[in-house]
Amino acid sequence: MSSPIAPAVSIPRAARIIGIDPGSQRTGVGILDVDERGKLSHVFHTALVVAGEASFPLRLKRIFDELSDIIGAHRPDECGIERVFMARNADSALKLGQARGAAICAVVSQGIVVHEYAATEVKQAVVGSGRGDKSQVQHMIGVLLGLKGPLQADAADALAIAVTHAHTRASLGRVGIPRTAWRRGR
Repeated sequence: MSSPIAPAVSIPRAARIIGIDPGSQRTGVGILDVDERGKLSHVFHTALVVAGEASFPLRLKRIFDELSDIIGAHRPDECGIERVFMARNADSALKLGQARGAAICAVVSQGIVVHEYAATEVKQAVVGSGRGDKSQVQHMIGVLLGLKGPLQADAADALAIAVTHAHTRASLGRVGIPRTAWRRGR
């Protein structure tokens, strides 16, 4: 009797991942490297503060331009971005969507594929609960990436999105099915 052979597992290649937490006043940006074994290394993080621009269209341009510069300097291979799920009111939702669009355009204009994650997915991946709060995310990102000192909230969220994408891509490599098939009935 022959022994069963385990199916081949596809191990993801090393990659540089940019995570983006879009906002119409501050856009968080975080970049990390993930090696073939899944080890994460911090590369860069910041919060683009655009609230001081003279007009909203200039905020969008600044998001696009500054993200384009960061992408050019750090050359990420993949992108994770937070999916917008709600806002305080319709005007806020529209502005957030436009800021998110400016960020997505900056990424795809550089030929990088965008992967979207709900806030609950990010919190689940980093904190262990989809209902974790910002301070828990900030703390866990510091622990996971070995960062010292306080992290600005938007930058921590962006790094958390990058961590979520790194974990998701590793799971996809092991499972071998598309992420869209993970949810039933959608």
